Amino acid sequence: MEKNLIAGISLGDFNGIGVEIILKTFKDNRVLESITPVIYGKAELLEHYIDLIPELSVSFETIKSANKVKHQKINLITISEEAFSCNPGKESLEAGKFAYLSLKSVTDDLSKGLIDLLITAPINKKNIQSKAFNFPGHTEFLTSMSNIDQSLMFMVDNTLRVGLATNHVEIKDIHSVLSKEVIIEKLMLMKNSLEQDFNIQSPKIAVLGLNPHAGDLGLLGREEIDVISPAISKANEAGILAWGPFPADGFFGNTIYQKFDGVLAMYHDQGLIAFKTISNNKGVNFTAGLPIVRTSPDHGTGMDISGKGVADEDSFRNAVYLARDIFCNRIQAKKLKENPLDKQL
Repeated sequence: MEKNLIAGISLGDFNGIGVEIILKTFKDNRVLESITPVIYGKAELLEHYIDLIPELSVSFETIKSANKVKHQKINLITISEEAFSCNPGKESLEAGKFAYLSLKSVTDDLSKGLIDLLITAPINKKNIQSKAFNFPGHTEFLTSMSNIDQSLMFMVDNTLRVGLATNHVEIKDIHSVLSKEVIIEKLMLMKNSLEQDFNIQSPKIAVLGLNPHAGDLGLLGREEIDVISPAISKANEAGILAWGPFPADGFFGNTIYQKFDGVLAMYHDQGLIAFKTISNNKGVNFTAGLPIVRTSPDHGTGMDISGKGVADEDSFRNAVYLARDIFCNRIQAKKLKENPLDKQL
């Protein structure tokens, strides 16, 4: 890229570790060599954490608009003149209100083309709820904002990529939500993302079963026979290289995942427990299938450690770099489609 990409940063819940991991990440000048951050927040909140944790001390530039960014600097846009009380580790409704204001401000600028990337710090999914934000999480909000029916929650690490057939769904409701159509659509989203966003041609995708031992030939449940296997067959017919369904425990325990470019898990904890264990909390949550590039760290608000200076910024930093890489890969993929002869060469 000829110039730094501009990354809009939503602050998340300011009583959590969001501010700390943001400042730790961009305090390293090497990150600023290719990414120009624009934090949508409030100077007093950043200064509060700098006072609590002196090693976070860093200079930032307050700007009025994202079209006034200063490259190789940390930029801050003030999103509210209202006074907010910052209490690290304490849940509050005003922190949820501010988290939504930050997210709304950055997505507005994203829709105007003023920024290139969206990196979201963790929110408290309960206190952010309102008439404006009536969603289980970022993924569903951004999918609705993009006016599309489906996206893919895609957890990404160097050695493992896990997508979810169902996102934030209660365990008791998974059976009713899961269908052949949902699985096929998620597999197509994963295939397209692996090709476009990760530059992997003809990606190989593993599909996990829903029941213990992938149903044991119907003894422990019929979803594998009636839903998942037929969906894999239909996906194969559509040109998707998918295999399964695999029993989740043996699949991860015997490192079979290393033979695949992506893994489709049936529900949240089935995929994320294994992912977070293997990635050692350094992975990234990427929302595939959106017209925008959005990433986030793979962890929550960390209320129990907020304000103590011990929060690990690795996952957030990785989210920044992954967003940059995906943005560049999409440009390259678009150019290859426009120049099919170049692709053949």
